[in-house]
Amino acid sequence: MESALSTLCYIRNNDKYLMLHRISKDQDVNKDKWIGVGGHFLPGESPEECLLREVKEETGWTLDGWQFHGIVTFVLQSGDEVENQSESGLTEYMFLFTTEEVNGGIPEKLPECDEGVLEWVSISDVMNLNLWEGDKIFFRLIEEKAPVFSLKLVYNPDGVLLQAVLDGKELPLS
Repeated sequence: MESALSTLCYIRNNDKYLMLHRISKDQDVNKDKWIGVGGHFLPGESPEECLLREVKEETGWTLDGWQFHGIVTFVLQSGDEVENQSESGLTEYMFLFTTEEVNGGIPEKLPECDEGVLEWVSISDVMNLNLWEGDKIFFRLIEEKAPVFSLKLVYNPDGVLLQAVLDGKELPLS
């Protein structure tokens, strides 16, 4: 199974989140999904260094501060798994952040991004976007100001959420 480390950041401006509609790459696990900005660690990077570099690469903005919310273990099964004995597929450990602190303030004009299209989305409308189902769980945790958490999300090859585990306790799926 392939394993990766990444950061994911949701930049908040009043009652909106900056969302990235991933439509640019054909081979993309997030194809057509709406996510935050972020990406994979480079060798030797800390989560904060990766966060700052990725936000700069995708928006051109420099962050002045951020809040760490937790680690999301994202598991996408390949179809060859037997129960939890996965030998192929993807496991990604995402360090989840939010911020409202952009150096010089948040610019009015959104930059172009080679990862997809950036758009300000009202927080009340975010849940209506094409999100990974588990993202709705961590958005709820962020909005409820939950303490730092560990969230494991397991998806089948079709992107259907099979399991959600919050701080070691399985959550009911609705």
